[in-house]
Amino acid sequence: MNIYPTLSHSAYMNNIQRLKRAFRNPRLFARGLNRLFHRRGGLRSENTAGVDVFDEDWDTLVVLDACRYDMFESTSQLEGTLSSRISKGSSTAEWLQANFDGRDLRDTVYVTSNPQLEKNRDRWDIQLHETINVWLDEGWDDETGTVRAETMTEVALEAAEQFPHKRLVVHYMQPHYPFVPVETDFDKEHLRQIDREGSGPSGENVWNQKFKGELDASREELWSIYTENLEYVLEHVEELLDGISGKTVVTADHGNYVGERTSPIPIQEWGHPRGLYGDSVVCVPWLVHKHGDRREIRHTNADVTENLADTVESDIVDERLRGLGYK
Repeated sequence: MNIYPTLSHSAYMNNIQRLKRAFRNPRLFARGLNRLFHRRGGLRSENTAGVDVFDEDWDTLVVLDACRYDMFESTSQLEGTLSSRISKGSSTAEWLQANFDGRDLRDTVYVTSNPQLEKNRDRWDIQLHETINVWLDEGWDDETGTVRAETMTEVALEAAEQFPHKRLVVHYMQPHYPFVPVETDFDKEHLRQIDREGSGPSGENVWNQKFKGELDASREELWSIYTENLEYVLEHVEELLDGISGKTVVTADHGNYVGERTSPIPIQEWGHPRGLYGDSVVCVPWLVHKHGDRREIRHTNADVTENLADTVESDIVDERLRGLGYK
């Protein structure tokens, strides 16, 4: 019996392309070796030391995308009890697969500004009561190339009223770039780069530019505007906490390297590459906030069939992901 997973043709070709890029760039090659170390040569698809968020006690889980624990600790003024947790992933897709795939989550509504679940829906066994893709249509802000935090709070409060007996996962896009409250071009330039086929924005994201030495911005400057993006989203998370009852946990799917050295090969890292599990990228906040009465969560037989989100055209998903720097 073959105990090793069989790669699809597309996955095989993606791996070939990554190898070609790695051989052209020694830093990418070193990153790949570090990934092999952290994933035990491919035997692990996630960070096995991470917390299973659905085994924890909460009514609402607020997820801040790419939020480091140390930055949150020094920035947040939210009321509650703060501790840290270790994430199962160093990227959103990795975190989603590790926590959502194959789980019976029909007592949960997922309100999200991140298209990664929709991108991978055909590959994962998703059983949610409902998925609300805020990044579609009116929820997407063309000017900043993301879903604004105030939009997420508005939709989340509406979902809390619509589904009073379900757990809510509210996935904000910030502090992940684009950096909404600051007038910077290097995180938004790719939004203006339209390829010849007209399929949407293209170009390298901020952290890849910095990793490759193509971005002339200091660590101090990046840390400052990154923090401003966190301050921006926390204002709107506070509004959500004031307007929603029960036990709410504020956490993150993963953190973000901002120039720290990785292991075992001590290269300087930026962003949140999948499969690297240093503290900067897997140590996340876990703020417990209680407000009013707990919600009575129901998981009834009436929920046997998941209420799937409307089918989304793949080109729309890809365009949104490019806007957020995933492509």
